[in-house]
Amino acid sequence: MKVAQILKSKADDTVFTVKPDATISEVTRILAEKRIGTVVVSQDGKTPDGILSERDIVTALSQTGSGCLIGTVDDFMTTRVVTCSLDATADQILSMMTERRFRHIPVVENGEMVGLISVGDVVKARLSELSMEKDALEGMIMGF
Repeated sequence: MKVAQILKSKADDTVFTVKPDATISEVTRILAEKRIGTVVVSQDGKTPDGILSERDIVTALSQTGSGCLIGTVDDFMTTRVVTCSLDATADQILSMMTERRFRHIPVVENGEMVGLISVGDVVKARLSELSMEKDALEGMIMGF
């Protein structure tokens, strides 16, 4: 299964972006309200300049205490953003996420962000794919 198919299967394809000068407090509110685990940091809303996840915020809290809440996103974001294309496969993405220990990846085509997928999105897609394969094999065995 390709990333393009995973994006199409998502109920909500909104990518929440924040500017680098947003405060950590603002981001925590967005994460809680939207029930999401990460925001993409982007000055123009199209190009990922960084990513800030729950894990980044927990790390900031452990290192600097609650004062980080008034700090800005660009102080704590991950700047080396790993992205993928619409042609990447679910297996490639799962492997990359497992090896590099992250749970979200922006999807970029022609230099612009077109979506964001999570490890949950990929696992859901793979389970669906495996279920269809199982049904097809059972049908072949039973002669349907």
